[in-house]
Amino acid sequence: MKKILIVCLIAATLPLCVFAQHSDDSGNTKQLMVFQDSLAHLGKQFINNDTEMERMNANTQFIQTLVQALKIPHSFNFPFDSVKAVSILNSPDNRYRIISWHVAFDDGSYRFYGTIQMNTGENLKMYPLTDNSPYIKNAEDTVTSNSQWFGAQYYKIIPVYSGQNPYYVLLGWKGNTVKSTKKVIEVLSFNREGKPMLGMPVFIGNGKTRKRVVFEYARQTSMLLNYDENQHLIVFDNLAPPDKKQAGKYELYGPDLSYNGYRFKDGHWIYVDNVDMRNAPSNQDNNYIDPKKQAEIDRSTAVPGN
Repeated sequence: MKKILIVCLIAATLPLCVFAQHSDDSGNTKQLMVFQDSLAHLGKQFINNDTEMERMNANTQFIQTLVQALKIPHSFNFPFDSVKAVSILNSPDNRYRIISWHVAFDDGSYRFYGTIQMNTGENLKMYPLTDNSPYIKNAEDTVTSNSQWFGAQYYKIIPVYSGQNPYYVLLGWKGNTVKSTKKVIEVLSFNREGKPMLGMPVFIGNGKTRKRVVFEYARQTSMLLNYDENQHLIVFDNLAPPDKKQAGKYELYGPDLSYNGYRFKDGHWIYVDNVDMRNAPSNQDNNYIDPKKQAEIDRSTAVPGN
């Protein structure tokens, strides 16, 4: 009789437990939606506000609000897709996601912000990304931690499951100055302690092994940098000066209608000259508009420039 009573009590309370859990999830979602509205508003401000001080103040509030939002249990699964000022990319294996964005300065330069949020369920585990770009003198030869980040706003994650520890190739827009723009092929991995490392000697070509690849070109032009999954190929415009005498003046460089790439082989990326672009990947994912030009088109939209 006692056993029957216990079973009945468990059966009676089970729906209540399920309902309580559902209510908690619903409550979390409602909180996250409120935070999302605030983040969307602040994002428009740090993109569109007229003065540098106003943009920086909005960005500070944005960071504080984002941290509060991510502390809510299971925030990893909330897309924040109304926050157009930032790029949010989930790794294909759902191990982590990267949130990255930029703030423009009045002199035409940029500072980048971001965080890596790990998929840990209820408890928040994240690694803030601190832009250390001005102090990284040889970016293609440097491995950094998240606190010494070569800042960028990412638009593509390419997982590489090679060896015991996978790594991830990131394609990003970096901005630069009033005269030139940069894009970057970055590498993200996690060490034995689970902490992120940025940069890895996996790009081989032109007599050098690079830990990341950096492109610089004239700000008024655009550059293709994308991934062709079918060919396991990172493809990009070949950049050249308008005149050989201007070699090294990267603020004058632009696409010359030829294409190069890095093809994956045995855990590394091997440089390839003169890529056939007849079956090239679409460039729509990174056909970005300069944020100031975009503001003139639509003050409510914030998309990074190229």
